[in-house]
Amino acid sequence: MALSTRQKKILDQLHLADGVLSSTDITDRFGVTVQTIRKDLNELSELGLVRRVHGGIKTPGSDVNVSFNNRTIMNLEAKQNIARKVVNLLPENASIFLGIGTTPQQVAEALVNHPGLTVVTNNINVALTLCKNPKIQTHLAGGKVRPNDEDLMGPDTTEFLQKFNIQYGIFGVGGLNEKGQLLDFSPEEASISQSIIKNSEERILIADHSKINRYAPVVTNVLSEVDMLIMDVIAEPIQRLCQQFEIETFEVGPTPSRQHAEG
Repeated sequence: MALSTRQKKILDQLHLADGVLSSTDITDRFGVTVQTIRKDLNELSELGLVRRVHGGIKTPGSDVNVSFNNRTIMNLEAKQNIARKVVNLLPENASIFLGIGTTPQQVAEALVNHPGLTVVTNNINVALTLCKNPKIQTHLAGGKVRPNDEDLMGPDTTEFLQKFNIQYGIFGVGGLNEKGQLLDFSPEEASISQSIIKNSEERILIADHSKINRYAPVVTNVLSEVDMLIMDVIAEPIQRLCQQFEIETFEVGPTPSRQHAEG
């Protein structure tokens, strides 16, 4: 199901409130009845996007990620802005990795009319999207299918990715904390991102603002191993780390994009 404008705003407020929001705060902010908000929260809970608690809602707070289909509707405009910036940065005939997740999927959607690329991915939706353009060569890794995430994982997948020498490694993350740790939900996910980082000339991390300080149990890498960070909104502590590590940053929304070239 598609989220209403109000439900999207509720999720944005939940992330801004560090993952806890009371029903009173929600009803006061949106000026609607308790019954209307209850319906919104029940639908968000059924989708796995929030967890109902006494007096309000919290982020799911699990070490398991929300399903791919449900993630596609979260922060969609931010992901599309990020995708457009990535596409504008890519030259013709470049080679790229596209990692797992819904933000790389939005990058693929934005790349459909690109004049030419070589793409290596384990993301099933990315491959299905890009095969519409015969000028894009797409290599899809083999491995075990994860139905909930619509991608491929495992030793065969990692081995396949390691065969390539790629110009631009474009990947997402389960969470990014203020210590600069890149977090994922499983060792298999971490292995994919590690392979992309290791086998790319330029490493591009893409993430929407909801990933800041989002918990995930596996440390994949550290921010200092990234060359470029593209987000809709970059929190000040993350911006300071990027300056320290001389990482180029792009902040692309919800306001018109502005560039921060560091170092």
